[in-house]
Amino acid sequence: MEAALESVVSRLESETGADIGAAIRHGVMSGGKRLRPILCTTAYRASGGGANGLIYPLAVSLELIHAYSLMHDDLPCMDDAELRRGCPTTHVDHGEDVTSRAGAALIPAAALQALSSAAQLECGPKGAIDVARELMEAAGAGGMIGGQWLDLEGEGECLGLDELNGLYRRKTGALLMASLVVGARAARGSDHVVEALRRYGASIGLAFQIADDVLDATQSAETLGKRPSDAELDKSTYVGLYGLEEARNRARAHVDDALEALSSGGIDAPALNSLALYVVERDK
Repeated sequence: MEAALESVVSRLESETGADIGAAIRHGVMSGGKRLRPILCTTAYRASGGGANGLIYPLAVSLELIHAYSLMHDDLPCMDDAELRRGCPTTHVDHGEDVTSRAGAALIPAAALQALSSAAQLECGPKGAIDVARELMEAAGAGGMIGGQWLDLEGEGECLGLDELNGLYRRKTGALLMASLVVGARAARGSDHVVEALRRYGASIGLAFQIADDVLDATQSAETLGKRPSDAELDKSTYVGLYGLEEARNRARAHVDDALEALSSGGIDAPALNSLALYVVERDK
């Protein structure tokens, strides 16, 4: 995965110029769990995909969108974060203007990357259009961007469970779910398998964000690699609504739902089982 990311980032550096290219490299290549591309490649194989070496360029498109979202999310006009993955955030090193433009450049780059790379897989050029559309819809106002907006609007507000779940499904869950669907569609997985993976993704998306709430409330900046900020920004969280133990219980319940989705879809993928458990057992 890192080799595929390096290849694409190097190309983007040559296309965008020194300042923008350096900010793109900082935002994409500064580490991270790579969970979204891992979900994509795992779903591809679980759906019958066999062109293993060619799935990584497609998975890059998920990480480009994720990196752009973090670069913008950390800006002073949003969460105003100066630390990410234990290092200065992109705007601290490269400036707000350059970071804003570099993040924006990653959006069409991701769409083109998805379209061109998916065309080389089982879905072919026609199916690649559906793959790229899935990614862009998850990233847009109805998905991740809409969730970020709701997150900003919700600061200082006391959100109820339905409102909080709606925010989490868009801000975090949409791209996690799309990672699985993109992989499955690239492999020309059956509608039954695609929908089972969509349900799995929706469940681990909620579990992931609830686990983030718990980590923000219990871990230090040194462990997380970023400053815990939910309380400082007065955000509604599962910990605020239910307390630590019940929040943990609800995250585990969503993992159980995810595993049930795999079972009901007839998907035998031990790696997806392990990834679901990782979502709630991680320490950062």
